[in-house]
Formats: sequence, C-alpha cells, structure tokens
Amino acid sequence: MEVQALSAVRARLGALKPRVGIVLGSGLAGFAEAVERTAVISYRDIPGMPEPTVQGHHGEFVTGTLEGVPVILQRGRLHLYEGHSADLVALPVRLMAGLGIQVLIVTNAAGGIDRSARPPSLMLITDQLNLTGRSPLCGPVLEGEERFPDMSAAYDPALRGLARRAGGAAGLILKEGVYAGLVGPSFETPAEIRMLAGMGAHAVGMSTVLEVIAARARGIRVLGISTITNQAAGISPTPLNHEEVLEAGRAVARDLETLIRGVVRGL
Repeated sequence: MEVQALSAVRARLGALKPRVGIVLGSGLAGFAEAVERTAVISYRDIPGMPEPTVQGHHGEFVTGTLEGVPVILQRGRLHLYEGHSADLVALPVRLMAGLGIQVLIVTNAAGGIDRSARPPSLMLITDQLNLTGRSPLCGPVLEGEERFPDMSAAYDPALRGLARRAGGAAGLILKEGVYAGLVGPSFETPAEIRMLAGMGAHAVGMSTVLEVIAARARGIRVLGISTITNQAAGISPTPLNHEEVLEAGRAVARDLETLIRGVVRGL
C-alpha cells in the first residue's frame, strides 16, 4: 500500500523535493495558507489513504516553500479512535519520509496538565508517553526502518534549542514538557489526569506518539509543539468540548506560524 501511495504523491510533486514535513493538529489547518504552494494533493487521490472524519482536519497534503525551504504539510490527521490501525495512522509520515524529508515538525492540540500553562499557549515537547498500547513498528520491518529505534531523544534537542531561539526573538513564551498520547476519543477523567501527572506528563492528547515512533524508525529528526487549548479534566472548571479546542487552536495559530517560520528559517 505504501509503495502505491508514494508513487501517487510523487507523480503530483514534480521536481519539488521537500526537506521539512509539518503535521497540522486540530484547529491549525489555516497554517497551510502561509505556504507558497506548488501542489495540493487530496487524500482521496492517494491509494489506501482514508479521509479524516474529525472536524478541523482536512484531508490533503500541501506542498510548496516556506521561508524558501521546500516543505510538505499534512493537513488532516488519521487517529486510532477513527478505527484506523497504527500502520495507517503512521502512513502519512512514512509517505513524507519516502519523499526525503529530513525534519518532521509535529503539532497537536493538547489538554494542559501543568497548572502553570495557561491556555491558549505553546509547549515544546521534550518527550512522550505512548499510552495507546499500539506501535506502527509491529509486524514485518519495512524498508528503510529500524526494528529497535532509539527513543532516548525522540524529540531532537538541537531543534528544541532552535525553537527556543526563534520563539525568544519573536517574544513568545514557550513552555516545555512531556506529552502523553492516549487512544481517545473521550476526554480523560480527573482520575486519569491525576495518574498522568504522577507519570510525569505535562499535556495530553490523542495523536502524535505513533507518528514520532515511525519518524524515528527512519532516522528523521523531530520537533514537537503542543497547542495547550484547555486545562485537562479536574483542572478545568468547565466541561471540555472539541469546539473549545478548535477555537483555542485558531487563537494561537499566528504565534505558531511565527515559531515554525523561525525554525524553518534557521535550519
């Protein structure tokens, strides 16, 4: 399936060879407007690629240049809770890897466990907790992947340093912390949030962790940025809902664009 999908994407790209892949999380699809576009590739035109079913997630790749750097944006995620396998969730990242990206920037919307992080705000991901019980690496070893990739620096320290400098130059306040990935699709209970806090998590969401595992299995450097869209259950004084997540994502989108532009410019 990956071979056919990759052939379809390559046929639409022409001469463009993206250096950076960017995954856009909930409420962040508007970032794609910042790219000087060369092509938009709908998921429906890629063999084996389903379309997202979640509000706020388009189903397309956007290619072009950002700050003069060739990029490809994944505008619409696939999630385990939609009924997809871990392999399918990781397929977009594997396609970008097959196109030759060297750096992957993953963004997501997350609930804040760290009480000092006031939403909406940005958090650089320092590490992750994969609590989905799944891995995209199970099964036969795919061409170009390691069976046992080292995850001790899953989120590249040098890229985080670059992001801190870019954020500082723009006057942005950036938190840093550990992201916990769960299956969803229900928001967590207060008891689950207390458990996650005890495990060292600063933010929680329903994506990212499988994509990062797949990227690291192919030697791709990863920068992770969470948009803290709401305080998690038991911390938030109000009930949680997806529309709040989308609104907060849109509110911080300009800061995220500034940060990503600064990182890409500095590569």
